[in-house]
Amino acid sequence: MQAPDPVMLTIENLVKHYPIKTGAFRTEQVRAVDGVSLTVRRGETLGLVGESGCGKSTLGRVALRLEAPTSGSVRFREIDLTRLDGRKLRRLRPKLQMVFQDPLGSLNPR
Repeated sequence: MQAPDPVMLTIENLVKHYPIKTGAFRTEQVRAVDGVSLTVRRGETLGLVGESGCGKSTLGRVALRLEAPTSGSVRFREIDLTRLDGRKLRRLRPKLQMVFQDPLGSLNPR
């Protein structure tokens, strides 16, 4: 029996909330991403599908550490991206990417 491919990306209980002012002295939270966990092994492809505004892009931006998470962890191979300083993160970023898909182009049969 062949061993499973190594884990490339692990996201555990990832949360991203944005504060919004709802009054002069009141702030509430927009829950853009709330408790997402997933694992991607070498050779796998992950696609996120959902309605506009459901948190797909935010999940990607937080996973790549373009934005800081409210809580949770993101590991690329065995490196915890949520704990890296800016210098180490900049060296790692060329190995990470998010591919946006044009929704009209994806339905084109050509």
